Amino acid sequence: MALFLLPALCASDDRLVPGKPLLPGTTIISDGGDFAFGFFSPSNSTPEKLYLGIWYNIPRLTVVWVANREAPAISTSTPSLVLTNTSDLVLSDVNGRVVWTTNAATAASSSPSPSWETEPFTQAFIRNGSPPEWRGSVWTGFTVASQYFQANTSIVVYTAYVDTVDEYSASFTVSDGAPPLRFVLSYSGRLEVRVWNRNSSEWTMLGVSPDYECSRYSYCGPSGYCDYTDAAPTCKCLDGFEPVDKEEWSNARFSRGCQRKGALRCTDGFLALPDMKVPDKFVRIGKKTLEECAAECSANCSCVAYAYATLNGSATKSDVTRCLVWIGDHQLVDTEKMMGVLPYNTAGADSQETLYLRVAGLSGKMTKANAVKIILPTLASVTVLTCIILIWICKFRGRKRNAENHKKLMHRGLTTSEELLEENATHDFELPFLKFQDILVATNNFSNTFMIGQGGFGKVYKVTLEGGQEVAIKRLSRDSDQGMQEFRNEVVLIAKLQHRNLVRLLGCCVEGDERLLIYEYLPNKSLDAVIFNDKRNTTPEWPIRFKIIKGVARGLLYLHHDSRLTIVHRDLKASNVLLDAEMRPKIADFGMARIFGDNQENANTRRVVGTYGYMAPEYAMEGIFSAKSDVYSFGVLLLEVVSGIKISSVDRVPNHPNLIVYRFGRQMYFQELLTR
Repeated sequence: MALFLLPALCASDDRLVPGKPLLPGTTIISDGGDFAFGFFSPSNSTPEKLYLGIWYNIPRLTVVWVANREAPAISTSTPSLVLTNTSDLVLSDVNGRVVWTTNAATAASSSPSPSWETEPFTQAFIRNGSPPEWRGSVWTGFTVASQYFQANTSIVVYTAYVDTVDEYSASFTVSDGAPPLRFVLSYSGRLEVRVWNRNSSEWTMLGVSPDYECSRYSYCGPSGYCDYTDAAPTCKCLDGFEPVDKEEWSNARFSRGCQRKGALRCTDGFLALPDMKVPDKFVRIGKKTLEECAAECSANCSCVAYAYATLNGSATKSDVTRCLVWIGDHQLVDTEKMMGVLPYNTAGADSQETLYLRVAGLSGKMTKANAVKIILPTLASVTVLTCIILIWICKFRGRKRNAENHKKLMHRGLTTSEELLEENATHDFELPFLKFQDILVATNNFSNTFMIGQGGFGKVYKVTLEGGQEVAIKRLSRDSDQGMQEFRNEVVLIAKLQHRNLVRLLGCCVEGDERLLIYEYLPNKSLDAVIFNDKRNTTPEWPIRFKIIKGVARGLLYLHHDSRLTIVHRDLKASNVLLDAEMRPKIADFGMARIFGDNQENANTRRVVGTYGYMAPEYAMEGIFSAKSDVYSFGVLLLEVVSGIKISSVDRVPNHPNLIVYRFGRQMYFQELLTR
């Protein structure tokens, strides 16, 4: 529909106030000048009809919202809009007849309370009537996502998600300097992303969903999936399946889907399929850990798949787990295999996850257990003899092997950097190795009475060594994300770095599966325990907070510029900043850090590590990291120290759902603050 604006009859304003009506020809311009609010008329309407709406403040009129779509006003009736003392907007004609009103007070009192019973779990749909045309990924609990688009300039769209007991909502913010951008649901049922091209004065298409036929809802049929890893995405069968009709499948008719190559048995195991958009038609089971979720599906012979996520971004206090199970092969519909990060992805940062699929003929834990029961009696005598031999070997050769393992650890750790390899290929580190037996004695077999902290990496114990020195011992758990590579990385880096704002590593221990790090003990624990204290009267005063901010900044400056090696930390956050007795901050946890060459500006990785909320958008979405990534994390940390509020918190942020949304809304303010 072609539209045009009425000639301006008076100067525009940026506010609507009680007692000052908005008349035809008068427009209100938003802060920043991006949008206009006023009356417009279709070009061919007879008599001339007027609509109240909001449009982009660009040469080509593009309306984004219409108030009185069903009840247009007639231009000869001289309509006007007023803001009442009860905060209602009322559009009426010259005779006082109400054409349209917001009825804000009535709507607020009569609107029903939101409920989570209408949908099994949060996911986006495009529907053609009732049947779905397209489905987004199932929400995994992330609170912020970003999408990259490349037009004449790079554009980033930030999406902040809010999940509480009462509501689920999202807010959108675009990067500074971005041209007008809009999401449009077209008549064809596609969600289109369009950007305003100032040179051609046209809306240019940036992205669309569904972008391929096979990404339409259930296009590949039951147990089929759309494979985005191919140059041209197409339908394929899940592992262990084959097309129901191979002739139709070869002719690109996929609606009948796939069937199993062999019948399932209860003892069949599960195959991990990473980077998937998990199927629809799942059943959610609450309050389950990953292990419990796997056990739940394994114990049910009809359960064919499961997926798990911890809803870290959720404010729901009752249950922050998400265990999804699929009962029956016919429920495995609308699945996709993703290729890392797509250039256009409406599902958000965590749209890909691992689907655990039960596959016929794959050995499971129950099969292995049965095999052990059969073989064990026949090997009993051999096992006893072997144990005797192993005890003898451990007794007489244990010390030698332990020394060799320590040496191997350090030299293998050198491979994290060519510079370190060249410089230290023939030199040993001056870092003490502690015996595991001595640590067992010092911690009373890792008694809880010595434990002072616990996280995803493992547990931390405070002990006093001979001579009275207090140390903190970090014992990495066997299922920790910080594996042997990260352990070596941390030992090598901290041993080579010396700065008053970096934590000191005093020693380490490697024995069997045990990996332990011995640090200097810092009595004031971590920064998050101090600034996020619920007792507001115990939080640090402003001089202390400023001291902490400066100390972290000095530590980063050393890592990025002043040390012999350029180090990117990649996981700077409040829990990784420790405080000594004088509240001096010390950056810790270098397991994810990376070394840069002299002329290297950035790097790329397929394994994105760190903590969402602190991660720079280009790193979270594309795996690109640099020293600027740490600076972004430092900015988030600065905001937390100043406000005393966690980045993922939904509490104590006036007029904002959480600190992330508040950060986006106050971005320019803090940029000005940092330049003072």
